[in-house]
Amino acid sequence: MSQTASREKFQAIFPKLESAVLDHAKSFNLDQSELERFKQSIEFNCLDGKFNRALSVVETMSLLQERPLDDLQFFHAAALGWILELMHGHMLMLDDIMDKSMNRRGKPCWYRVEGVGLSAINDSMTIKSAVYYLVKEFFRFHPLYADIMEAFHEAQFKTEMGQHSDLLTSPQEVVNLDKFTADKYRLIAINKTGYSFFLPVALSLYYFDIATARNLKQTDEIVALLTEYFQIQDDYLDNFGAPETIGKIGNDIRENKCSWLIVQALEIATPEQRRILEENYGRDDSVKEKEVKKLYDEMGLEQRYKEFEEQRVSEIRAVIDGIDEREGLRKDVFTAMLSKIYKRSK
Repeated sequence: MSQTASREKFQAIFPKLESAVLDHAKSFNLDQSELERFKQSIEFNCLDGKFNRALSVVETMSLLQERPLDDLQFFHAAALGWILELMHGHMLMLDDIMDKSMNRRGKPCWYRVEGVGLSAINDSMTIKSAVYYLVKEFFRFHPLYADIMEAFHEAQFKTEMGQHSDLLTSPQEVVNLDKFTADKYRLIAINKTGYSFFLPVALSLYYFDIATARNLKQTDEIVALLTEYFQIQDDYLDNFGAPETIGKIGNDIRENKCSWLIVQALEIATPEQRRILEENYGRDDSVKEKEVKKLYDEMGLEQRYKEFEEQRVSEIRAVIDGIDEREGLRKDVFTAMLSKIYKRSK
């Protein structure tokens, strides 16, 4: 099956999942306008992404069994992928509110849509509840149902702890550049973003009952490297990417984010450059933001990123080459993940 056909087949599964959620919501005696708002919030926040996480579940399951999925397996893989997309959409909705973001995926953030506002917080909670309902509805038959459900719960908790660290490290009211260390950055990145890489593999391992201690440990090791690389790409694109390509305007400097760029800048800054960063970073001011961007250019951070990228990719490939496949994990799973993000532009 071609990549396009697989994507179309994956997307064709969504209406069944959405209908299941909406039918369950009807049992709470919501009126039609309330049901329509629930449906609108799901579709607005979960249907316009690239579906990389979701399609990775489908691809990983196929790679693990080393042959195409049968129809039932494909449905289960696609269902898990869509559930992951709902989880991701829920998190982005809250992230946009906390970061006061303006746009997401080339359109206004949900909370900025007319008539939504902070009720977007509850909308995101209903989507989160849909995640766990769908796991129960479509996977309670599975011998490892509890492990599949627990994987989602644990990933949610870990991500929220990553967001917790991020918010407390980068408060917009108080700028303290001493908090921006490489270790803190790595912790936030792995906790906050790791689910995007870990869940597609873990869910597939559980589905085929090969989630051995060795397989999960190897997955954790590679996921940590992929996750940090992915987050560093995001930080690089926030400053050096084109807004029309990445679908949003980068705000890391104004929002006082503990980004890879500021960590690198602090590591190599002269006393004078440190002073400029202290006076301008983390201020919601376009003039001060331009001063930081100018300094990033002078420090050669774009070239520093390109050198890091090649070094990190070489490191990831070496770890992949060392994977022990005796218990069912496959090197191709992580090679495929790496190929999707290497030198991405959005």
